[in-house]
Amino acid sequence: MNQNLGWWIELAVRWTHVFAGIMWVGATYYFTWLDGRFVELEEKAKKNPDDKNPEKFVWMVHSGGFYLVEKEKNPKLMSQTLHWFKWEAGITWMTGIFLLGLMYYHGSLLVSFEDAPISLKAAVWLSLGMITAAWVLYDLLWKFCKNDWVGLIISYALVVAAAYFSCKYFSGRGAYMQLGAMMGTIMAANVWMRILPAQRRMVAALKAGTPPNLDEGARAKARSKHNSFIVIPVVFIMISNHYSGTYGSTHNWQILSVLVLVGWFAAKLIRKA
Repeated sequence: MNQNLGWWIELAVRWTHVFAGIMWVGATYYFTWLDGRFVELEEKAKKNPDDKNPEKFVWMVHSGGFYLVEKEKNPKLMSQTLHWFKWEAGITWMTGIFLLGLMYYHGSLLVSFEDAPISLKAAVWLSLGMITAAWVLYDLLWKFCKNDWVGLIISYALVVAAAYFSCKYFSGRGAYMQLGAMMGTIMAANVWMRILPAQRRMVAALKAGTPPNLDEGARAKARSKHNSFIVIPVVFIMISNHYSGTYGSTHNWQILSVLVLVGWFAAKLIRKA
């Protein structure tokens, strides 16, 4: 490939990746914030059961416009256009995987230039296997784990193990991107394999005139909640190549593990805002 052409392709894909990611993260946190406001209204209504006109709407102002939003507890089939939020996740993941392949697989950044413990070919297969295993293990864990704290502890233990394993066999920079690719794949798979199918089945039930399965909605909401926690460390990892003191340190896997935990704590604070 012509070097200049390759540079422009990388620039275009990277720009698309960042812009789609901004839209995805923005939509995720907007709806997280919005749902939090409805929870507050529900709690307020429970504390004041005699109130004949409880607040049901969230009133907002943005860019000179005023918006009044209501949450449908028992969804009904509406005549208006139903807006879906899905391509932000899909485009972010596809461009991210393309960049991983271009820069780290084809560009050989996945392994160290000197004294690499495994060959580039072996590293690529290991990377792909870890990305696939990350989704399978995460999905199985949260399908059967009924206690959030137990799931959280197991999830973090797996993150630490992945960070250690990645830093052992990949370059420092490659290891950080590897964990980011694993987390980003979990997020995208949550949207396309767990959230969207549940939403489609609920819409299909409404069209058929039958009550939708609200338990599916609750499970989809839980996966969306997970994404709002995962995304904070993923955003740092996306820009971690600017901070060689992290991935270049002899304690790189410990630093990465701590940064993930800090990111989760930051997400908890943001979700309450």
